[in-house]
This record gives sequence, C-alpha cells and structure tokens, in this order.
Amino acid sequence: MSNDLRATGHVAVYGIYFDTGKAVVKPESKPALDEVAKLLKGDPNLKLWVVGHTDWVGKVDDNMRLAQARAEAVAAELVSAHGIAAARLKGYGVGPLAPVAGNEDDAGRAKNRRVDLVKAP
Repeated sequence: MSNDLRATGHVAVYGIYFDTGKAVVKPESKPALDEVAKLLKGDPNLKLWVVGHTDWVGKVDDNMRLAQARAEAVAAELVSAHGIAAARLKGYGVGPLAPVAGNEDDAGRAKNRRVDLVKAP
C-alpha cells in the first residue's frame, strides 16, 4: 500500500465493507483499516483524502451521497479506533463517476465499490 501511494499518489483499498445502501463500516473491515492506520502512523506528516466510490446501480445522486457518507465513515473509524488526527483525513464521495471496471456484471460492480486513498497536500 505504501509503495503504491508513493509511486502514484493513490491506492485502492479493497476489504472495507458496508451493507447495501448503508454507510456503517462493517467489523470485517478491520484488517484493511489496520493497514491504513499502519500507513498513517508510519508517516506522521501524511495527509489523505479518503474517496468513496460506488457502482452505477441506483440513482446517481443517491450514490454520490452514499459514497460521501462512506468516505466520511472510514475517516471517522480511523480517528476513533486508531487515534489518527482528524485533520489528516478528509472524506470525498465520487459515487459511480470513476469506475475501474465495467458495471455490467457483479464482478465489475464489486471492483467499483471501493475506497481510494489519495495523498493530499
């Protein structure tokens, strides 16, 4: 994760889970969140934008709100469970606007439902 972030300025984090249509981080997301926290604790000057993505199922406006809420939930979880300073994280939602795969099948939609970390200035 650290190498990808250094090389490209962003990294997709798979393994952060939510129930359909919800923005509560599920307990099985702990390993992925632990990895993000480790990254942040290893570089105290690192600031990140936490970017929420969805697939294209449903209304775009609803997906935009959901993506924003999920990004903010991930940031809040890193603050509350891992002691990361809130000022180092900012959540943004882009909904279905930046797919990494097709949305025509379950596999593609699953890849598009993700959280990205983007190195912030």
